[in-house]
This record gives sequence, C-alpha cells and structure tokens, in this order.
Amino acid sequence: MRRFGSIVITGASSGIGAALARDYAGTDTRLALLGRDEARLAAVAADCRARGAQVATACIDVTEREQLQDWLQKQDAARGIDLVLANAGVALERGRDIGDGEALRRTVAINLDGTLNTILPLLPAMRSRRAGQIGIVSSLAGFFGLPRAPGYGASKAAVRLLAESLRIQLKKDGVGVSAICPGFVESAITRDNPFPMPFMMSAERASAIIRRGLAHNRARIAFPLPMKAAVWFAMSLPGSWTARLLGG
Repeated sequence: MRRFGSIVITGASSGIGAALARDYAGTDTRLALLGRDEARLAAVAADCRARGAQVATACIDVTEREQLQDWLQKQDAARGIDLVLANAGVALERGRDIGDGEALRRTVAINLDGTLNTILPLLPAMRSRRAGQIGIVSSLAGFFGLPRAPGYGASKAAVRLLAESLRIQLKKDGVGVSAICPGFVESAITRDNPFPMPFMMSAERASAIIRRGLAHNRARIAFPLPMKAAVWFAMSLPGSWTARLLGG
C-alpha cells in the first residue's frame, strides 16, 4: 500500500479537491494546493494546517503553463512530490446552443491542457526518484457522448486515455498512474445541472474511495457502482441505440 507525504492537488478550493486536501492533511504531510477562489482556498488551507499539515497555496490558472511549471517545480524542490492529483476541471457549456464555441474551447483547455500542465513538470523528478503516484480526474461522462457537454465529455475521455497510456509507459520507472472516474459528486460542476443526477455522492465519500484506490495504485477508480454498471451497459449497446436513449 502506498503512502503519501508530499502532495499536489489542483482544484483544491472546493468539491473533491477540497475534501482530498482535508483528508490527506496530517502532521507529516506537506500539501501544495491550487484553486481558483482565493478565499475558499485559504479556508481549506487553514483546515489542513489545523490538522498539522504544512501547506503552500497558489491561485494559478492551470492553463498558464510556464507560471504553473515554475510553482510546481518549486514545490518539488521544497519536498519531493510523491502524489500529484490533477483534479481541476470545469463544465462551462450550458444547453444545446454551442454559440461561438468559446465555452467548449475553454472547457477543453482547462480539463485537458490543465492536466498536462500539472503532471508534466513533475514527471522528470518522479522518474528519476523511481517513485510517485499520479491521479488524473476523468469522469464516467468520458465513456460515451452526452448531450449539452461535448467539450466536457471529450476532455474527460482524453484525460482518461492519457492516464491509462501513461500508466503503461511509466510502470518501469516506478511511477503509478490512476484514472479517477467519478459519477455525480456534490461540487460546483453539478450544483446548477438542470437534470436529474442519480446516485449523487458527497465529496467526502468520493475522497475516501479515491484515497483507497490511490493507496493501492488502482488503474481505474470508477464509482459509484450503480452508475458504473449503467455506463458499462450503455457502452455495450450499438451507438445508434445509445444516441436514441439520450435524445439524439
């Protein structure tokens, strides 16, 4: 079972990221937390420090490649990172009107480029130490196309495949990689969804499942089970059937 003492978490100001930060916080833990909301990030950091953790924070847009790289490498120099959680993600598209496509483009940039900008600066050091774990947050929405969110689904499918490919590539270097595929979790992304969200889960429950999966270096951490089963079933259907069920 893997244990982690120096951890990077993006998207740490709310939702799953905040829950993971609080749960990993401890007297022998150093957390490097990034988030978009400075006030909420400060509150998460205060909770983590109260639990004994050392905490560094920054409000950096994960699409800002050079700025993020510089900050991440400074965190690794302070204490070698042994777990990086590329968790930052958005779902900016709303409704069926794609419009000028800017919401779709921005969603893909944050979810996909932001993931690459988070993990690539830390890979050389992890490979040289022949140790470390990478958790890439995808989604069960990344297994087949859904209406109203083409950019979200496409970007989450891309980062899942990225995680699964890197897992094979980095195994000989001693670096583990897990694709994290939640269903509906209480967060900023799900808060305003105008449709039913079955098997909704708290961020705290999701954190427990994710932490257990990462400790065991699971290839894919997909949950909850009923939603996972529904996705597996939908994937077994002909594409035309799935599209018809989803209103296509």
